Amino acid sequence: MASKIEHNSVVSVHYTGTFDDGKIFDSSEGKDPLTFLVGHGQMITGFEQEMLGAEVGEKRQFTLTPDRAYGERTEAAIQQVPREQFPEGLEIEVGMILGAQSDQGPVQFSVASVDDDMVTVDFNHQMAGMTINFSVEVVDITEPAHKDSDGCGPGCGCN
Repeated sequence: MASKIEHNSVVSVHYTGTFDDGKIFDSSEGKDPLTFLVGHGQMITGFEQEMLGAEVGEKRQFTLTPDRAYGERTEAAIQQVPREQFPEGLEIEVGMILGAQSDQGPVQFSVASVDDDMVTVDFNHQMAGMTINFSVEVVDITEPAHKDSDGCGPGCGCN
């Protein structure tokens, strides 16, 4: 077991995420802890930064502004898409979360408005522009599979 969270550590945590009004948006309470590999984009950057150096049993509370969480909302992420580009027979409703393939892989978007010919879609993350709060307890830390100087190879677990 590693003593502190560092790059390439495999970390298990219990957490609760809340909005500024105190409403919980996600929690591991009553579930298995969340396990992730530090430094490989599995968690939002600000979350990982706040957890670096933490030890097993340590509890941390922190607030992430949009620039350290899901980014600011941008109008460029709102686009008009012809209705005909959606599967025939799909009942499209405002607020639906749908997925599509892009050049960068799968992306999610929400439906902002619908009319007969066009659908307005929003590619902003649902929590873009929001300040979010976390209460986290470190449950386990596993030594990195290797140090960065060793380089990554097949099966190392960090690609």
